[in-house]
Amino acid sequence: MNGDSSSAGTWIAFDVGGANIKAAHQAGTARAMPFELWKRPDDLTRELRLFARAFPAFDRVALTMTAELCDCYETKAGGVLAVLDATMDATDGRPISVWGVDRRFHDVRAIRAEPSLAAAANWLALGEVAARLVPEGPGILIDIGSTTADLVPLADGLAHPRGRSDFERLQTGELVYAGIRRTPLCSLATELPFRGVATGLAAELFASTLDIYLILGEMAVDPSDLSTADGRPATLEAARDRLARMVGSDRDGFSAEDALAFARAADEALLARLQRAATLACEATVGRPRSAVISGSGETLARRLAVRMMGEGVNIVSLRAAWGQTASSAACAHALVILARERAESDISAVPSS
Repeated sequence: MNGDSSSAGTWIAFDVGGANIKAAHQAGTARAMPFELWKRPDDLTRELRLFARAFPAFDRVALTMTAELCDCYETKAGGVLAVLDATMDATDGRPISVWGVDRRFHDVRAIRAEPSLAAAANWLALGEVAARLVPEGPGILIDIGSTTADLVPLADGLAHPRGRSDFERLQTGELVYAGIRRTPLCSLATELPFRGVATGLAAELFASTLDIYLILGEMAVDPSDLSTADGRPATLEAARDRLARMVGSDRDGFSAEDALAFARAADEALLARLQRAATLACEATVGRPRSAVISGSGETLARRLAVRMMGEGVNIVSLRAAWGQTASSAACAHALVILARERAESDISAVPSS
C-alpha cells in the first residue's frame, strides 16, 4: 500500500462533497451534514472539526472527496489540496490515507504530487464494497443522491468501470449529473406535457428535482428546509408554486392535480435519462445486468430504474436493508472505512514476525 493505512488504529472516514459532508466511524456511527462549500470555502476546516466531534475517538483518517469541482476553486487540483489541508487541520495532524481512482490509498505527500488521484474517487470505494453483495454474474450499482447518480457496472463481485475521472465517466454513462434534490428542472427536458400539450419549459432555476419528489411523496416535507430553488420552504404548496413557474403559470392556474401530472412527467424524463446512461455504462463492459445494488437518498428512484432495466422479480439489493439506515446514509464513507481497515490488516499480516 502507498498510503498510511499500514498500522493499526481506530478509523474515521470523511467523504467531502460540495453540498454535503458525510463521515463514518469504524464503530458503526455514520452521519451526513449539509454544507454548501462553494458558498463558504473558508469555513471547511471549522465545519469538519465540529463534525468530527460528533463521533467517537479516532486516530486514523481515510479521506475521499468530490468537492474539488466546486467553482470556488480555480482548478480541481487546487480543490483537492484545499480539502486535504482542511482535513489535516480539522483532525489535528492525525495520519490521513486518501483514496484514489487507482483503487489504492495514498499518503498526503503522494496526493500533493498528483492531486488528480484523489479527485472524485468516492464512487469507486462504494463500488468496490457494494459489488460483494452480488458475487455472481453481471450487475450494476445504482447510487442516486441529491446531485448526481453513479451507475457502476459490476461482475462476479467486482466493480468494472471504464471511466475514472468525472470527464471519462460522463462519457461512458457511469456518471449522470442529475439527482433527486438539487438538479434544475430545466436540465431534464426542453418541454414537458401540461394538460396534454407539449409545453416549453422556462430555462430558469425556478424549480428543482426536489419539487418533483415532494409532490410525488418520495421526499419528506420539511418547512424548515429553505435550500430550494426560490429559498421558500420544502412544502407541497411551495413546490407547486415552483413547478407552476416552469410553464409560465402560478398557483391560480396550476392545480394540485396539474402539479402531480407534471411531476410524473418530469420524473419520467429523469428516469429515461438514467436508463439511457445505465445501458451505455453496462453494454460495453458487463452486458445486461441480472442484479442491482441500489443506494443513496434516491434509492426509491434507483429501484424503479433497476426494475425498468431488468424486469420484475430480479435480484435487487438495497444498501439500506443490507447495511442499515445509519451506514447507508453515508455509504461512500462507510465503504471507505471497510477498505481502510481491510488494507491495514492486510499490510500488518504481511509483515514478517521477528
